[in-house]
Amino acid sequence: MKHITVSLKNKSYPIYIASRGWSQLAQAIGGKIRGKKVMIVCDENIYPLYYNSVKSVLISMGYQVCSAVIPPGEASKSFEQAQKLYTQALEARLDRSSSIIALGGGVVGDLAGFIAATYMRGIGFIQIPTSLLAQVDSSVGGKVAINHPLAKNIIGAFYQPDLVFIDPGTLISLPSREFATGLAELIKHAFIADPDFISWLEENMDAIIARDVEILSHAIYRSCQIKAGVVELDERETGLRMILNYGHTIGHAIEAATGYSEYTHGEAVAMGMVYEAGIAEKMGLIKQDYINRLADILERAGLPTQLDTPAWDLIIERMNHDKKNVDQRIVLVLPIGYGKVKIFKELTPEQLKQFLE
Repeated sequence: MKHITVSLKNKSYPIYIASRGWSQLAQAIGGKIRGKKVMIVCDENIYPLYYNSVKSVLISMGYQVCSAVIPPGEASKSFEQAQKLYTQALEARLDRSSSIIALGGGVVGDLAGFIAATYMRGIGFIQIPTSLLAQVDSSVGGKVAINHPLAKNIIGAFYQPDLVFIDPGTLISLPSREFATGLAELIKHAFIADPDFISWLEENMDAIIARDVEILSHAIYRSCQIKAGVVELDERETGLRMILNYGHTIGHAIEAATGYSEYTHGEAVAMGMVYEAGIAEKMGLIKQDYINRLADILERAGLPTQLDTPAWDLIIERMNHDKKNVDQRIVLVLPIGYGKVKIFKELTPEQLKQFLE
């Protein structure tokens, strides 16, 4: 079982990447779950696949287990769904020594983490991500949140998990579109931090698409290493951690402008990376070959690279609500070379519209 430690000032925690599936979950948990009551939050798709496997391990370790099942999809990251989970936690008599386990993709992790961070001012929290997007991105770093109709992830907290347990075997049955959406974040990590990882992904993309578990395990491990390294240097996104938002300023705006229903998060981020690379090229920061190489690997991963009919006025209006903005100026993370990005805080909406059109 591969192991990465996220070393933070106030709390460090392990990321385990299993080689033998759920049989290693008990070993990973050890004594890291607080108290004896555990509520597993999962969605309607994940519940029949993995809930009983996780529940069996926990019961064998002496824990009392209950479930909270939510509808799948980004719409569940809402005040309404959060209220339902608070009610279920109260009805299950979870107390300050209890824990919440997020079993599922990024939506489940963000929502369950938000509940764990705010219920009784914070209880135990464990991430068991089952989608590639959650395994390489949202489960690592402690960002938990719900959405507002005007902006994604605008209501949330930094709340680090007690541990992250990743079973790459869960990716074998993942729908192709959901698998591809995770590849967008994995590719992003390569382009912001590791040119060698870009080349490795290009060489191994066919095996990744074929769901070769050994190849996937390495890709997940390296991606988590990159994100953990950034988080360790800037846990609360006061500076450096913003580089993880490459593709996200435009990507989040695309999601919000289309009601969080037309594109997956990874699809929006993929297009966001290409558009933000286009801005960087117009600013003289990179050459066209960067954009071509980025677009090629995204397309091989099954991801879109541009909108059919971009409504830039609406998208830029949504960008004005981005949580990274400073003094009414839109903050963008733009590439300045392979494996290198820089944060720009001086671009106005008018300049962006000119670049994008």
